[in-house]
Amino acid sequence: MAFIEKGKKSLGEQVRGSIKKIIPAPVFRVVQPVYHFFLAQVAAAFYRYPSRRMLIVGVTGTKGKTSTANFLWSCFTAGGYKTGLLSSAMICIGSRKIVNPYHMTMPGRFTLQQLLWQMVKEGCTHCVVEVTSEGIKQFRHIGIEFDCAIFTNLSPEHLSSHGGSFDKYQETKGKLFASLSKKQAKILMGSVVPSAIIANADSPHASFFLAFPADKKITYGLNTSADIRGHSVKLIAKEGTEFFVGRERYLVRMWGAFHVSNALGALAAAQAYGVEDEAIRQGIGAVSVIPGRMEKIDAGQDFTVFVDYAHEAVSINASLEAAREYAGKDRRVIVLLGAEGGGRDKEKRPLMGDAAARLADFVIVSNVDPYDDDPMEIIEDITRAAESAGKERGKNLFVVEERREGIRKAFSLARTNDVVILEGKGSEQFICVRDKKIPWDDRTVAREELERLVGH
Repeated sequence: MAFIEKGKKSLGEQVRGSIKKIIPAPVFRVVQPVYHFFLAQVAAAFYRYPSRRMLIVGVTGTKGKTSTANFLWSCFTAGGYKTGLLSSAMICIGSRKIVNPYHMTMPGRFTLQQLLWQMVKEGCTHCVVEVTSEGIKQFRHIGIEFDCAIFTNLSPEHLSSHGGSFDKYQETKGKLFASLSKKQAKILMGSVVPSAIIANADSPHASFFLAFPADKKITYGLNTSADIRGHSVKLIAKEGTEFFVGRERYLVRMWGAFHVSNALGALAAAQAYGVEDEAIRQGIGAVSVIPGRMEKIDAGQDFTVFVDYAHEAVSINASLEAAREYAGKDRRVIVLLGAEGGGRDKEKRPLMGDAAARLADFVIVSNVDPYDDDPMEIIEDITRAAESAGKERGKNLFVVEERREGIRKAFSLARTNDVVILEGKGSEQFICVRDKKIPWDDRTVAREELERLVGH
């Protein structure tokens, strides 16, 4: 059984189409917030409020949402609970998994509710939902009764969707936490489900989210006196990233110290809902790959290739630092990156170029999702910043507009044991150009180009 039947318009799309036929476009733009709210309520009612029959955890923040959600799904699963997952990388119903095909973290309201309904129908008792500020702004969280909210971190991103205001961005995220006090009492497996807030105490913004009411409030972190504090982080070749909580050892089977914070958030939430420590350890250790998140691509080449989703400066810093650590002293790091168009956060482009130039030996700037913007304008915004940070065009900085050609260029520069990292797309299934969605997967294209290179 498919998750969602392909080629068929969702009920939400049919409703939207009908409304647009009745209401003139200028009027529709004015009433759009009301429309979004109304549609969310109708969708939840149509599918008989499936979230009321599961323990629902929402994960929000600027970075780390997907990894935290995947770790928590794995912990709940290891604890013996059939669990659903809605994230930007993957959608899971129990053990059935697909790569998210929607090019958005939170799909349309009817699709969301249909997926939750399918989870209930197939016996899921728990569900983890990645929640974005854009999704909240469009009321996609309405009709989902969350029991727990996890805050990962907050940094300036997507501000153009919030009037350029960081405060409004934070307040939008806060609506997820505010919803906890409004949920109906749930009794699952014979027990009342408590509300819980899980917050990363390493973030200076944690106090804002902890101020909302909840039955339980738990903090986690690496550099603070958090309730759950990770320490002794160590990268272990061919194994992953080790860390301790108290005397208990955990192993994340992925490369990068930044994964530890995300694993801690999942650990805290799993403990809050009664998952035993050994199951949590197994759950964290069972996640060896998250699609498009520092995902290694191997086609027999003599250098390392990672596909990653990082699409703003802070994430690029983290992933390139991990790549640099992986490469070691005498090996080079080559990065391909780009930025989205469509009016999305133009101010982040030079920051991305600066980060790439400082941390990589070679930088290739290429397309991501230009939408209606001029692709070369986006590319030049990044490239000029990389030049200002010391890179030289034609020497260690290259502009290649077509993404496949850019990937090919990155691979052509690689020597034995170098590290190549392809940033910005992760496991996304399309490139968006104007009003077209062109089928695309960095992982597939990378594998094709590597096989061509090694002569498979």
